[in-house]
Amino acid sequence: MRCVLVSKSLDLRGYLGAQFMRAAESIEIVNHPHEGPATDDIHLAVAWHPPDDAFERYPDLKAVCSIGAGVDNILACPSLRPEVDVIRVVDPAQAQMMSGFVAWHVIGHQRRFAAYQAQQREERWQRLGQRRAQDVPVGILGFGEIGRRVAADLALLGFPVMAWSRSAKPTPQGVRGFDGAAGLDAMLGQTEVLVNLLPLTPETRGILNRGTFARMYRGGYLIQVGRGEHLVEADLLAALESGQLAGAALDVFAAEPLAPRHPFWRHPRIVVTPHDACEVSVEAIGATFRATAEAIRAGRRPPHSIDRERGY
Repeated sequence: MRCVLVSKSLDLRGYLGAQFMRAAESIEIVNHPHEGPATDDIHLAVAWHPPDDAFERYPDLKAVCSIGAGVDNILACPSLRPEVDVIRVVDPAQAQMMSGFVAWHVIGHQRRFAAYQAQQREERWQRLGQRRAQDVPVGILGFGEIGRRVAADLALLGFPVMAWSRSAKPTPQGVRGFDGAAGLDAMLGQTEVLVNLLPLTPETRGILNRGTFARMYRGGYLIQVGRGEHLVEADLLAALESGQLAGAALDVFAAEPLAPRHPFWRHPRIVVTPHDACEVSVEAIGATFRATAEAIRAGRRPPHSIDRERGY
């Protein structure tokens, strides 16, 4: 079996490194575009932002592995055929890193750390009073592998935690579950801190908008770690200007890197980080790759194949 590395934005061979190449074992790794005389023995691809025509060259392709939990960049490729499985990476270490990142921002809002940093710059000594975690309700959009870890950890810290998903899912102790359109309205009406962990689908594009912010507690806080296209940027700026939101932490953007002079850079109530909340380990990518190759050889559907209709 041969596997092709496909990306228009990343040197996958360099990114994945020698450790990943060793994990390939008996699989020959080739770079896209593969110009050899025969491509019908390429059954597997590892991809990240593939060119539009990439998969036309590989008529016997069985599966495409993402190098992350997100697969929207692969699903958007026009040459991806409906019968090809798309595989996401599930990495417990990634969930742990994301949970710590989100907790940092939730606690920062609860304890008013941004205000204290401003006071330090002004050399002003003033206690602002403290709020208990129990008084800061957190709503989470998206309750997959990462969402479950984030919700569980915030609940252990004492925050009232709610989680919303498209369809009903079991939730652990200390987490209240919501689903569907009515459930989203109900959760937002009880939310001060909103954490977005949704996959990007046609239904979720633009979900962080004026209407969503208006249903939250006034003076709320947004933590945006899903996909940049979830956010309507003008609506966020308007919500901050009106005081409906007290602040926002943004790690993902519709256009990356964030453009120079973008209003987010210098906004006093926005924290910008460069898509660094968490990352998938090369070890996890290698494990997913091996499991996918084994499934193809055995004629089985690979584990962690996404539902193409849902987009995750």
